[in-house]
Amino acid sequence: MRSEFNPGRISSLRRRTRAIFLWLAGAVVLSACGASTVTVEGSYPSPNIQPLPITLGVYYSDALRNHVYIERTDAGKDEYLVNSGGSHIELFNTVLPAMFRQVIVLNDPALANERGVDAVFIPNIDEFQLGMPQKTRLDAYEVWVKYNMRLTAPDGGYIADWVMTAYGKTGQETFGSAEGGINDAAVAAMRDLASNFSISFTSVPDVRDWLQPRLQ
Repeated sequence: MRSEFNPGRISSLRRRTRAIFLWLAGAVVLSACGASTVTVEGSYPSPNIQPLPITLGVYYSDALRNHVYIERTDAGKDEYLVNSGGSHIELFNTVLPAMFRQVIVLNDPALANERGVDAVFIPNIDEFQLGMPQKTRLDAYEVWVKYNMRLTAPDGGYIADWVMTAYGKTGQETFGSAEGGINDAAVAAMRDLASNFSISFTSVPDVRDWLQPRLQ
């Protein structure tokens, strides 16, 4: 038997579908609203070292600029969103000018030759880990970060590629909120990176080999 077209039934189905969609969208929003956002803020000292006679281009990828780490509960729900991209850029914009004769921020590494730089530095975050007191059973907030550091020629050719790690810790008793503890542990980790990076840069074997003829 051929079924007849029923506009009322179609309209009812559309209303039900729309209601289900709105309910799901609302559930997603409520879930996201349940997570606390920590936008990392801190200050980073400029290293007191002799700058290298190099014009360095630096490229901050979107992945670094917009880096957000998500800490989830044991049940898998978003608990904390740790936004550290802006603070990482502030760190490098403080440290690099003390290390090199001139630093030029590039919107695109393909512009390196045009801007007359000697090399392009591209930092990225490979891993970000957060230790919470209620999970680690320690009276501290801890942050570990693993970085990939890349140095390329102006044409994109290989100069060096190496890994660095950073660690920061702050006592739980110091803060009245988890957000404050997470922030200060992240800042401590980035200060650790700033110190190690400025000291060890010229000791990276491939960097050292590239620098040697330019320093003579």
